[in-house]
Amino acid sequence: MVAYRRETRRDGVGFTVVVTVLSLLGALAMGLIIALSGAPDSLLVATALAALPVGPLVGCYLWLDRYEPEPRSLLGAGLVWGAVVATAAALLLQGVGGWVGGFDDMQMLAVVAPVTEEATKGLFLLLLLWWRRHELDGVLDGIVYAGLVGIGFAFTENILYLAAAYNGTGGIGPGGTEALTDSFVVRCLVSPFAHPLFTAFTGIGVGLAVASRTGLGRWFLPLAGYAVAVLAHGLWNSATLGGADGFATVYVTMMAPAFVAVTAFAVWRRRSEKRMLAAALGDAARRGLLPATDIPWLVDLGARRAGRAHARQVAGDEGERAMRDYQQAAVELGFLHHRYLRGTPPPDFSVRGQQYVDRLGAVRPYISFPGQVVPTR
Repeated sequence: MVAYRRETRRDGVGFTVVVTVLSLLGALAMGLIIALSGAPDSLLVATALAALPVGPLVGCYLWLDRYEPEPRSLLGAGLVWGAVVATAAALLLQGVGGWVGGFDDMQMLAVVAPVTEEATKGLFLLLLLWWRRHELDGVLDGIVYAGLVGIGFAFTENILYLAAAYNGTGGIGPGGTEALTDSFVVRCLVSPFAHPLFTAFTGIGVGLAVASRTGLGRWFLPLAGYAVAVLAHGLWNSATLGGADGFATVYVTMMAPAFVAVTAFAVWRRRSEKRMLAAALGDAARRGLLPATDIPWLVDLGARRAGRAHARQVAGDEGERAMRDYQQAAVELGFLHHRYLRGTPPPDFSVRGQQYVDRLGAVRPYISFPGQVVPTR
């Protein structure tokens, strides 16, 4: 068996305090900025329109995250970070950069904005990597967290752009419904995935860093991901300077292929998690950490649902809750054990591993999967 010994675990208090304080400050700053950006009626319309793509996009990332769901509190924190912290910090940095560096509008859009916005969005991922590394199991987790941060950022940014378009302060005409519609189509219908896509490259770098066996890789890979995010963001922003033709060219030749490629990569990683989980739990079962007969009911999403439905039928809501707890603990153990087998266990590997084994042992006598004998309580 793997010797799960008790070790000192880095607490998440620092992460919680930093994110909470910065979120409150960012919310105050962005609330003031938005309030000064237009009349109440235009802001209400802009907010409603900016919110339309949020739900579908969040749903897509939650779908990617189904094999080993991340804590909803952390996913929500990423969304809030993007919406208020990253946007407020980016505006502050851009203002300072424009004042100190004397950049013109073209330089601000093509260089300063990508550098600052990807830095402020990516900071959330670096905080996770530093304080909550145990929540990052690889590339897919990095993509999911990056996506939520990007969605939050795009939501707030779209409010500002849509309100400016409607009020005629966006530099695209006299304003009104036509300008608002044009901005809505471009930002919310044609390219709602832009910010999540850019930040996904940072997320990929962070996810690779978690699995890296070298100290150099843990430092270099997030920086490389950030550099790619800045490059993609800068090319996209530069395309808007070329008018409709430039926008269409970059959209067709770069944005759409990049979106398809990253999406295909994420889906492939999601599917590979099933094979990885089966292998890791198989090894854990051979070490006596859980019954091997349970594994088919844990590595397939349909089988998990069937297991919960069976538990609900046999023991009601209490039985379903027990089954969910068992499945979650087993999946978490599988991902943790995979990192152990790769030689890249997190610092708190022993503590968390023993906690999962204890949870499995406590719940297993009270559940059964379809076709198994129901234990008597």
